[in-house]
Order: sequence, then structure tokens, then C-alpha cells
Amino acid sequence: MNVSTTQKRDAKRMQNVVSALTARTQLGQILRRASEKDERFVVDRRGKPSVIIMSVRDYIRNVAPTPAAYRAIRQEAKQSGTSSMSMREIDREIAAHRRQAKKKTQPAA
Repeated sequence: MNVSTTQKRDAKRMQNVVSALTARTQLGQILRRASEKDERFVVDRRGKPSVIIMSVRDYIRNVAPTPAAYRAIRQEAKQSGTSSMSMREIDREIAAHRRQAKKKTQPAA
């Protein structure tokens, strides 16, 4: 049976089982390891798995992947060059669009 690298990595991640007491006393270290090293921790309470601690990046990548529509929008933005716009430039574009839309809805004087 051929086990993929991803499956091996995921199995290794889930071996980090800590008690609720350990999680409470060493939460800072657990959070750092989860966020910096993408480690996952299963916290057990009275011998039963209770919660999983994982980084947001790991969660998005594995549990809640980006919907296809968002991926398409991101790809289009990269192709058109708008993916590198600053927040100030984005705000200007939004304001310009809103002014234009407002002009269209106002009756002629």
C-alpha cells in the first residue's frame, strides 16, 4: 500500500495529543507551534478527544478550501494586474465606481 506524503504528514500531525490541563498551561507554546509549523494538536478531556488546535492557514487549506469562484476571481485579478493594488488604490476604485453609479441613478436636473 502506497501512502502519500500528505497522508504521512497528516498522520504525524495528529499524533500531538495533549491533555486539557497541558493545553491550558502551555497554550502559548501550542499556539506558536500550530501557527508557525502548521502542527495540529488534539486536546483530550478525560481521555476523549475534545477539540483540535490548528493554524488558520492549515484550516483553510485542508478543511475550508477556497471556492472555485474565488479562485477564478483571484486568477483574473493576477492576469489583469489588479491583484497588486494597494488598499488606497482599491478605495479610489470603489469611490469612483460609486460616484458613477450615483450619477446614473440621479434624475437629470
